[in-house]
Amino acid sequence: MFERTLSDLIKGLRATDKKDEAKFIALAVNEIRKEIKGGDMELKAATLLKLVYLEMLGYDMSWASFHVVEVMSSPRFHLKSVGYLAAVQSFKEGTEVLMLTTNTLKKDIGSPHPHEISVALDGLSHIATTDIGRDVSNDLIGMLNHSRPRIRKRAVLAVYKVSIKYPEILVHGIPRLQEKLHDPDDGVVSATANVLCELAGRRPHDYLALAPHLFEILTASSNNWMLIKIIKLFGALAPHEPRLAKKLQRPMTELISMTPAVSLLYECVRTCIVGNMLEGTAGNNLAKLCVQKLSAFLKDEDQNLKYIALLALAKIVPSHPHLVAAHENEILLSLEDEDMSIRVRCLELMSSMVTDYNLQSIVQQLLQHLVAKENSSTSLQSAAKSLARTAAASAEHGLSRQHIAASYRLEVAKRVVEMCSRNTYENITDFHWYLSVLIDLAYVSNVGGIGAFIRDQLVDVVVRVKSPETRKFATELMIKLLGDDGLLENCNDETSCSEILWAAAWICGEYPQYLSDPIGTLKLLFKQQVSRLPGEIIAVYLQATLKIFGHWAAELSKQWREDSLSEAQKQVDQMLSSITLFISSDNVEVQERATNIQQLFTFIKADFSKHAERPAQMSKRLDTSEPEYPKSLYLIRPLHARELKAVARNAQASVQVPIGLDIDAWIVHPSRLKELASDPTASGSEGETQDTPLRTRRKGKGRADGSKSKGSRRKGVQAKEDAETVDSLRNVPLMKE
Repeated sequence: MFERTLSDLIKGLRATDKKDEAKFIALAVNEIRKEIKGGDMELKAATLLKLVYLEMLGYDMSWASFHVVEVMSSPRFHLKSVGYLAAVQSFKEGTEVLMLTTNTLKKDIGSPHPHEISVALDGLSHIATTDIGRDVSNDLIGMLNHSRPRIRKRAVLAVYKVSIKYPEILVHGIPRLQEKLHDPDDGVVSATANVLCELAGRRPHDYLALAPHLFEILTASSNNWMLIKIIKLFGALAPHEPRLAKKLQRPMTELISMTPAVSLLYECVRTCIVGNMLEGTAGNNLAKLCVQKLSAFLKDEDQNLKYIALLALAKIVPSHPHLVAAHENEILLSLEDEDMSIRVRCLELMSSMVTDYNLQSIVQQLLQHLVAKENSSTSLQSAAKSLARTAAASAEHGLSRQHIAASYRLEVAKRVVEMCSRNTYENITDFHWYLSVLIDLAYVSNVGGIGAFIRDQLVDVVVRVKSPETRKFATELMIKLLGDDGLLENCNDETSCSEILWAAAWICGEYPQYLSDPIGTLKLLFKQQVSRLPGEIIAVYLQATLKIFGHWAAELSKQWREDSLSEAQKQVDQMLSSITLFISSDNVEVQERATNIQQLFTFIKADFSKHAERPAQMSKRLDTSEPEYPKSLYLIRPLHARELKAVARNAQASVQVPIGLDIDAWIVHPSRLKELASDPTASGSEGETQDTPLRTRRKGKGRADGSKSKGSRRKGVQAKEDAETVDSLRNVPLMKE
């Protein structure tokens, strides 16, 4: 009978058409099922190799697990190795035949043939379970003292793999591993250091006693790979032993200064950071050396070196910001890297290294980066002008040279806001500059999602900074925003920052005393394009008009002249004409506010007309306390007389709850509410007999002629209204406050 070999199976599969592949595999599996049931162990092993190949392609071979154990038990090594290979490839935690492998493992680990021990140790590392680890632990520990180095090295690595499933093996394993640190073979020592490094990551305190032995290896070994593992191990131990950090400063300085191996150099730098070795005088010198080496990585063409350098510098910044700031130019160059991950890491580093000294330069660089200037070495310019140049070039060439993904642009914009607003603007020395940056950012970011951040920042800055110059500067900027037709036209665009119009209207309305032209601002608030804005923005526009008009009208009364009345009437007519645009809005809040404004100005217009009809000779005869101007000029201003002030985040926590106040108590108990629902007059009668004073009760008595007093009639009307209210509440579910 002809058997298909593994080579035949691979060639046949490659030669089969894609649509016939499933049929070919099904035929091959049927052949394998027949072949593997025979008694020929050579044929079983060859069949297992075909199953292993198919399993690598995603086909299940768990049905052949028992046959795998059979081949593992073969006395012939070339067959046994095939069985272990199949077990490593196919056995899982829940494989039922795993218990049958215990005796085979114990037998092979104790074999006099090194190659059988090696294959058993390798297989054990992959298929170990709690039960298997418990049963073979003693045999495995014994292999740590084997005469052959390659067996000892495999046994060290197998101890770690078994310890994951059976941690109790470390009770006897750790002392033996400590002995292996003095093994004459460097491979065994390197493997032991690797295992101890992994174990120390879980419970560092348990391995502090190994520090003297590890220090000897660190100062004596020349094997870079072993040194990397030893240094990693010290990185796990040093945070738990301050004396160890000071002891390591000198050898770390020597390694960083002299080693040409980049991997070892980075590991030394990382260990110095996580091991708290950059403190004190010696630590400052070590930190300076680390930063110098990392800055050299930033200039390297290898992307991996740039990435890890940015990661390490971000960890050094909190303790030594001045050292990192000295290499600001090299760091900024990483913003132009094509690798997005490097740019993101660069942003994180720049965000953490800002101070009041370098904030403005870093922010300006980020703004220029957003507009993708062709020549980054030119002098700093306004971000808005840069945007205009970039847009012109884009229109000319059809596509800008540097395209930045929207998500990345949003991240840059958020970083700028976070840098400037950190710890309540501790790094801001010029708020005029920051307000300009926020406006520029709204234009250059060109992504949705940042508008809300900019809006909140504009409002927060103007509220917190009480300087009249700053608020006047802010209102001037807001007027420019309100007059920008581009923002109004693109208000429905997903990439627009139309939320800043909310802030612009709110600031102008909150601080109208700083407006140079209130009437002109009112015209901007009532532009035709405003009706296309979202309802929440229009509502703020309408509120701002009231505040601005109220301030303007009050100021007009202070400088009242003969022609002032006509000027005021003209403005009121203009307001009434403009407000009709919003009366029929689809937004309920806009409708309500517009209607309220219409009624207010209708009243003011009537008062103006009445004031105009008053004869001049009559005004002279009136009391001198009567003002010359219409009193309705002051109708609106008192509605917004109080200035909004900033409140600390934790202010509410400082307010003590009044004694006797129970917030969880019922205002009206459900049982009482049911009584009112069944008998609406119960509350009036009960209150009259228990709580009403005698003098009040007498007022409600009937008269001698049988008619009721006015008080009784009022009570009857009130009782009727209460009954109607209770009826309306009968279907409302009961709730606690």
